[in-house]
Amino acid sequence: MRASRGRRAMLAAVAAGLVLSAVGCTDAGGERPQRTPSTSPTAPAVSQLTFGVYGSPAEIAAYRDTVDAWNAGGEDRPEVKLRTWPDHAAMRADLEAGGAVPDVYLASRSDLGWMLDKGINQPVDELLDERGVDFGDQYSRDAIQAFGMDDRLQCMPYSVSPMVIFYNRDLVNFNKMERRGLDAPGPDSSSWSFDQFAAAADFASRPKRGTKGVHIAATLSGLAPFIGSGGGSVFDDNTNPTSLAFSSDGSRSALERALTLLRNPQLTLDDEQLAEASPLTWFERGRLGMIAGFRSLVPELRKVDGLDFDVMPMPVLDSSSTVGDMTGMCLSRSSESIPQAADFLAHEISPESVSRVTQTGYLAPANLAVALSDTFLQPAQQPEHAQFFTSGVRSMTLPPLIDTLGKVEAAVQPSLDQLVYGVGVLDLDGITEQIDEESRAILSPPEPTESPSGSPSGSPSGSTTD
Repeated sequence: MRASRGRRAMLAAVAAGLVLSAVGCTDAGGERPQRTPSTSPTAPAVSQLTFGVYGSPAEIAAYRDTVDAWNAGGEDRPEVKLRTWPDHAAMRADLEAGGAVPDVYLASRSDLGWMLDKGINQPVDELLDERGVDFGDQYSRDAIQAFGMDDRLQCMPYSVSPMVIFYNRDLVNFNKMERRGLDAPGPDSSSWSFDQFAAAADFASRPKRGTKGVHIAATLSGLAPFIGSGGGSVFDDNTNPTSLAFSSDGSRSALERALTLLRNPQLTLDDEQLAEASPLTWFERGRLGMIAGFRSLVPELRKVDGLDFDVMPMPVLDSSSTVGDMTGMCLSRSSESIPQAADFLAHEISPESVSRVTQTGYLAPANLAVALSDTFLQPAQQPEHAQFFTSGVRSMTLPPLIDTLGKVEAAVQPSLDQLVYGVGVLDLDGITEQIDEESRAILSPPEPTESPSGSPSGSPSGSTTD
């Protein structure tokens, strides 16, 4: 039987670039856990399914509406019960502690390695193709590839939100900058240079008014767009990293250029200001010109009286680069009826259901039909240039699928703080080598060696003394 056009497009994407299976997905002996099919066309029907999601109260209410629409669809459908968590971390912690995996659930792309290690999820490509989901036209190749492992589509892309620059239009006024002969992007610009970004930060910094130009977080994700744009790389390998790559020539060069702005105390928030309030609070107060963030910031900023804001893509050193926040809709391998769970999954990723959640303003949908519609762009509301949340997907670089990423970030955080917020002369070579070495202790720790007596080096030999 000939595959549909959508199915062929999806399989082509799998063959071209979804083989990420070496990343964090083997057991202690180096072998991937064996998985046997857990469903068949004769799988029994069930009377109830569970749907697990996390997010803001507005998003949860929207998910509940989509569940109510399903439950009102007929007696032949299983009733769906909603399970909710306030955020991704809470949901992940609950499932890691042994909580039951919902039949259909929202997951971060960062969960993929862990899910495959534990055998939690059921690949969705064949199931959704059977239900007429168009992979080829309705979803970008990048989104499909991001949720592919082991030559299968493990979850259906649901949200794809690239990091962008939010700017206060009262402090960063491109028209005024242009009139004063300053380098500024034009009204139809779809990108801007790092020099234009720096000029905007300088324009927004007014000591007499107590305003600063920009704040960029001293984190891996905060610095990654600048490193990537300048020709560097955050990791030494994006599939099986053994270290961060801050000390590589490309990364050092990019950091050297970016830090001329990011370390400038006249243009960025200082320690005293950061101790007083968060960068987001300074931005909401109208005292900070620019911050980096994702689509989920939009509803909160809309609530701030008098705040006139818009968005621009991340600035370009040499080429466009950003990072992204991605989620997918997944199926549980332990579901008592995977076919019925797949029916509900197809309902949840339909344009109608996705549009309902998108209307809350938090979601940047992976479904292209919704992402290009006024449901997402919301032209009557801020930001004016919401299309940059969609166009920026093409420039996204995704981190390796490793479950130790949080430990790496914690290990290097003090050094990152020194890199970005430190005062005095910066020893860029020394601090970048230190960052890479600190990461190596997590990503590729030395294997224990045995002493001549046969016991591991540094451990007791087995004898005791008084």
